[in-house]
Amino acid sequence: MSVRSAAPALAAALLFGASTPLAKTLTGEISSILLAGLLYLGSGLGLAAVLLVRRLTSKPGEAVPFAPAIPRREIPWLLGAILAGGVAGPALLMTGLTQTGAASASLLLNVEGVFTALIAWIVFKENADRQIVLGMVAIVAGGVLLSWQPDAASLSPSALLIVAACACWAIDNNLTHNVSSNDAVLIACLKGLVAGVCNTGFALVAGSRLPEVVSLASAMLIGFAGYGVSLTLFVIALRHLGTARTGAYFSVAPLFGVVIALLIWPEIPGALFWIAAALMALGVWLHLRERHEHEHVHEPMEHTHTHRHDEHHQHEHDFPWDGKQPHVHAHRHEALLHKHPHYPDIHHRHTH
Repeated sequence: MSVRSAAPALAAALLFGASTPLAKTLTGEISSILLAGLLYLGSGLGLAAVLLVRRLTSKPGEAVPFAPAIPRREIPWLLGAILAGGVAGPALLMTGLTQTGAASASLLLNVEGVFTALIAWIVFKENADRQIVLGMVAIVAGGVLLSWQPDAASLSPSALLIVAACACWAIDNNLTHNVSSNDAVLIACLKGLVAGVCNTGFALVAGSRLPEVVSLASAMLIGFAGYGVSLTLFVIALRHLGTARTGAYFSVAPLFGVVIALLIWPEIPGALFWIAAALMALGVWLHLRERHEHEHVHEPMEHTHTHRHDEHHQHEHDFPWDGKQPHVHAHRHEALLHKHPHYPDIHHRHTH
């Protein structure tokens, strides 16, 4: 696997990891539940603005640089992802946080990556060799060490709610993979709007009040970059890498968050930080050196996504196209038997 292939997932992790220390600067002015809601709202509204601008600037008759409406047959997958990750996950997390310490919560959040990979491997039969599994173990172990504190080992009923939230987000990740061929900005926008409305609603019902304009704008701007752009890149990574590999790369987000926090509040990191960083680097390296190649069959299928004309895309068009730029339209794949290096992307979901 090349660094270029992993770049969207790692960039998503970097942006999401950066949002944590940046959002922390606002915690004294905004309650945690309301802050979560505003971050999600900033994500959804910011991406909605991107969609609007993109629509207004597209020229009539050209192949637009984004996908049309999500196909009806895929809407149940998207609704399931939104309900699991945008409604149930935040609600369970916020309820669990009321009686769970920050150290325990940080430690428990590492199980999202584990659940994501297990569901991908067991339920959706996504391929994973020994190297990928070991890489996932190394990254998760690094995350555990990064968040480890002496009082972080308790597992109370409230802590189980946080584990349940992680399970919801893992389900969300796997269901989103099934719609990842569609417009990533649209998918991330819908998820951000739903999660934003839910979390903000929870906060307002609980008695929180909206902050001043500067803090409100700051929270939504952080949300747009750290949640909106990050989630868009995450969906793109799902499209090209599959769920387990994308989830593994995204699990390094806490490391990026700690590094940025150290830049904002300088201090010398302890030994656990360096061990965690080494484990995560080892895990990423194991994933990057993967080479999965064998003869495989592509069954006939029809879908819509951004593509160039390569060995998987050879078809005619009924619209102007210069043969160079990536473009989007519904297209059909005929049956194909060949051999080349590949990952469990939207074209390679075969059994082994």
